[in-house]
Amino acid sequence: WISSGGGGVGWGEEGARMWKEVLSVTFYQAVFTEFLATSIYVFFGLGSVLQWPSALPTILQISITFNLAAATVVQIAWHVSGAHVNPAVTMAFLLGSRISLARAACYMVAQLAGGIAGAATLYGVTPAEVQGSLGINTVRSNITSGQAVAVELILTFQLVLCYFASTDRHRNANSPATFIGISVALGHLIGIYFTGCSMNPARSFGPAVIVNKFTVHWIFWVGPMTGAILASLIYNVLLYPDLKSLSQRLAILKGTFKMEAEGMEEAKQNRQPVSLVNVIQRV
Repeated sequence: WISSGGGGVGWGEEGARMWKEVLSVTFYQAVFTEFLATSIYVFFGLGSVLQWPSALPTILQISITFNLAAATVVQIAWHVSGAHVNPAVTMAFLLGSRISLARAACYMVAQLAGGIAGAATLYGVTPAEVQGSLGINTVRSNITSGQAVAVELILTFQLVLCYFASTDRHRNANSPATFIGISVALGHLIGIYFTGCSMNPARSFGPAVIVNKFTVHWIFWVGPMTGAILASLIYNVLLYPDLKSLSQRLAILKGTFKMEAEGMEEAKQNRQPVSLVNVIQRV
């Protein structure tokens, strides 16, 4: 045991706190929820892109399906894991000091695995003549790689801003499912023309693994991740400055920060003075 000085927490106790989060049941419930929600999102989203001869998909149909799929999985996962369902969103929340490094890493692995599971399930239940490329993201022939990255950056940028605004417990206590679904639909209504619209590396990674096609796949990582980082910086620095101290940020990164302490501080600030009427009512 090594003291940090001034009665501080020792390294042994600090390490125990870090492991406490990773070894908790709620941690693995959240990770599994991210896997499940992502697999559902990818299954239904990619399902809307399949080229059925009797009814070819339209831009509006695809956008609405991704809208409904996003809203559904957010409603399912919101109270358990935060409903990221997207490595880019998780990266933004990690940068914004909203989750620990261990949780972010496990979320991303779960999301990628969920993307593969969703795509594999769809591939398994779809007739061979309809499977095609399983809706993998591709760049239009008349669009450069730079333009494709820029489009994915912009699409993901607005999505992550919507995530921050609609899940911020200081500003909104209601379910963010509707607003996030709208943001996903908005991206598809434009992005399909350029890149097929990813905004989500797990959505692109899943079908790419199943059909083994990774042509320009890097675009669907660089664009969304860059857009997410930019959105996190703008929201947490300019739009709604985050006043956490450096020690608090480090504690969140390590998974040792207790959110209950922040909630208690808010309660103290909002506490009303006790009046004689309140005392009589309690009695």
